[in-house]
Amino acid sequence: MTIAVIHQPQYLPYLGFFHKLQQGDIYVVMDSVQFQRRGIQHRNKIKTSQGAQWLTVPLFHQTRDEERINEMCINSEFPWFRKHWNALVTNYSRAPYFQEYAPGIKAILTREWNNLCELDMALIQWVMDILGINKPIVYLSTLGIEGNKSELLINTCKAVVANSYLSGSGGIRYMDMDAFAAAGIHVMWQDFNYPSYKQMFPELGFMPNLSIVDTLFCCGLQTRNFLERDLVKL
Repeated sequence: MTIAVIHQPQYLPYLGFFHKLQQGDIYVVMDSVQFQRRGIQHRNKIKTSQGAQWLTVPLFHQTRDEERINEMCINSEFPWFRKHWNALVTNYSRAPYFQEYAPGIKAILTREWNNLCELDMALIQWVMDILGINKPIVYLSTLGIEGNKSELLINTCKAVVANSYLSGSGGIRYMDMDAFAAAGIHVMWQDFNYPSYKQMFPELGFMPNLSIVDTLFCCGLQTRNFLERDLVKL
């Protein structure tokens, strides 16, 4: 059985994103689908003394309605990387593992970036390397396939010779299960319960679903243990 994880690139995604990658056998990056303006492909949250704060990468937007993720260009007229780095230092410099991982993320953020997808994937690969998630990565844009929603997912699975598809729980709202069955693609569901751990600013209470940097800076390599907490539902 070969399990495909098919997911849009995100900016420093949360722990559950990497839990899904760990459970799959191949990661297909949905780089050629529509960009979500209010999504997390160009932003994510960290914890501060005042609560959750967005770190947002500024972008140039196109005039046409449909903007593909791999076409999104970063607006470097704004010193976004300096703002993001300063926010990480301000809020995590006293975290147990900040000094261990700070140089790596700083080295990535301070490069000259033009393409959002390339930035996202550099950061995702950095986290995968830390967590020991060694999976082949394929970009949807290289597969030459078409389709919408379930059809696109099914065609992608066939293109990478995967007979199983690992979906998040939200997929039940739009997936055509009969179409997957007819195509011989077994659907699996991610079962991920966000773990509690010691965060910065404990007086604010625990905040789940933050960027992976929160977990890494607070837990270090113990983060790997969270990737195995829950198995997928068959």
